Amino acid sequence: MAGADGFTKYSSQVPPVHTEERLRELRKLLNKQDGDALRIVGVGAGAWGSVFIAMLQDAYGHMRDSLQVRIWRRAGKAVDRAAAKHLFEVINSREDVLRRLIRKCAYLKYVEGRLGDRTLYADEILRDGFCVNMLDTPLCPLKVVTNLEEAVWDADIVVNGLPSTETRAVFEQIGRYWRERRTMPLIISLAKGVEASIKPVPHIVTPTKMILDATGVPDDQVLYLGGPNIASEVYNKEYANARICGSAKWRKPLARFLRQPHFIVWDNSDLVTHEVMGGLKNVYAIGAGMVAALTNESATSKAVYFALCTSEMIYITHFLSEEPERLAGPLLADTYVTLLKGRNAWYGHQLATGELTPAMGDIITGKGMIQGVSAVEAFHELLKQPSLSVIHPETKESVAPVELCPILQFLYRILIQRDLEPAGILNALRDENMYDPRQRIEVAQDKANYMPQLLSTPEKIKPTTPSRHVTGNGTVKNVESPTKPVEV
Repeated sequence: MAGADGFTKYSSQVPPVHTEERLRELRKLLNKQDGDALRIVGVGAGAWGSVFIAMLQDAYGHMRDSLQVRIWRRAGKAVDRAAAKHLFEVINSREDVLRRLIRKCAYLKYVEGRLGDRTLYADEILRDGFCVNMLDTPLCPLKVVTNLEEAVWDADIVVNGLPSTETRAVFEQIGRYWRERRTMPLIISLAKGVEASIKPVPHIVTPTKMILDATGVPDDQVLYLGGPNIASEVYNKEYANARICGSAKWRKPLARFLRQPHFIVWDNSDLVTHEVMGGLKNVYAIGAGMVAALTNESATSKAVYFALCTSEMIYITHFLSEEPERLAGPLLADTYVTLLKGRNAWYGHQLATGELTPAMGDIITGKGMIQGVSAVEAFHELLKQPSLSVIHPETKESVAPVELCPILQFLYRILIQRDLEPAGILNALRDENMYDPRQRIEVAQDKANYMPQLLSTPEKIKPTTPSRHVTGNGTVKNVESPTKPVEV
């Protein structure tokens, strides 16, 4: 059916015949018997994590005997009065939501929250279909569990919706609950973020690697899903796509299971590099928000920034992938949407206008974790290592790779060192030496500069060494780096 804008409006669900076939296929692969429901659990209830689980609930929730969907989030996070007031306005602007809450006898608590007579909590409102990081987009009601062990102990599929900076700690706890399990679940990670570990060789630590080390789940049962999409728009049925990466045995049936008319899921075998690219684009999205604010949304300035930042991303990609051309399309698409309307670009804009400061940390009320901050620290830490030296195209001297990434360097000074104001990012656009970013790409295109060790620890070296990431309050702490190599 065509809407007023001339575009076809998709139905809210995949046709029942398709959902039944896809669920039947997945149940068979997981050896589920009649009467034994397939259990899917979301861990973490940020915007994308909540939307992902809500989409599954929308599509498959009517098949309760065959599939159960639930989500875990920590209890105790209060919704402040300003957010409660805004939520009340959203509820009253949506007749369908208003009627649903009245039928559930839940409307009164939102009235009391609006008046300041009652404190609402994030897990409480999530049960009614509201994500604290995305109040403007009501979801379907979800089954929320606040006890982590209860949530995951018998799960068949676990969806990691946690920030990368929380993934390791939470999955180490989950791993302890699974010690007695005879078979391990599938894990789909949505996290976009990385850590850097410098010893025994400089390498990147991704969320799927953290999960593998923390839980002992077999390598082929951990997958990554990412793509150019905005959570609220996906739930509102705007056309979107994603890519699920991992072993062929699981990624193909999962891609079919997750696919909906408005949400197309492709599949790919290259898990780690897609996962790393998902973290990389968040770095440059912060700078894009800064430039937009500082230049009064100048199209010319934003275009210059886009040319420079994409050249840096291509440069970094060539170090990480033997066939970077395969990543070019997805990487640019994901970058484009993140620069247009992502929380990292919003964060950069707020920094440039003075609404926020780096000292406030990277966990922002109403937005959640700003993943790009820790990614800036990780990529800078990795690429400044002299052992990864390249030849500078102008001086012909051996330099650390970060020397050819001026935007990354300025973001590091603004966000991590904090010795430069956000306006300093504009200096990365003003190249007094007429240094063509094309030369940066040419340096990276030399196949001799491909560094597979950046995505893995050599098989023969397995000590535990500290890696570093930025915590929510902006401080840097050590964490244990992985000891098992990642397949590239």
